[in-house]
Amino acid sequence: MEHRIKAVLTDIDGVWTDGRIYLNEEGKSFKAFNNLDSVGVALLRLAEIPVIIITGEDSVVIRRRAEQLKINHVFTGARNKLLIAETILTDLDISLSECAYVGDDLADLPLLKAAGLSAVPDNAPELLKNQVSHILKKTGGSGAFREFSELVLQHCGILDEIINAFLNKISSKNY
Repeated sequence: MEHRIKAVLTDIDGVWTDGRIYLNEEGKSFKAFNNLDSVGVALLRLAEIPVIIITGEDSVVIRRRAEQLKINHVFTGARNKLLIAETILTDLDISLSECAYVGDDLADLPLLKAAGLSAVPDNAPELLKNQVSHILKKTGGSGAFREFSELVLQHCGILDEIINAFLNKISSKNY
């Protein structure tokens, strides 16, 4: 095992989504999420690695998606993502070097630089690509969080074990 990641922190817009905001005639916004990312959450849950959402947009849609996926730590409307991360990680007794973060824009840069493992989707600005440990092959909204989840599990040396546990779980009669 290389280095145990104890928490995964993630932005939403531009990572789980393609960054676009859709508005209907009444002015209500909605987002499209990729189901590949929900499997990434499930894999991390099997590895007992909590997922923490820290996102700049204050959105009911994001909170509802987090509820669907049973993600307990959700911070929307975040301006200082690094400060929020430090606060929640202190409460969880986890250091920044023991966490992984995926983000896609300038507001993510301080946390990307502070995390023990960091990545951006392929369509992130070049400025960020030069500051992270990994550039994902997927773009935001196309399964980037799923790819990041697998990267984290590979980094921890447990990807194959967790995939087997996932396959056993979905094959069981109780699933």
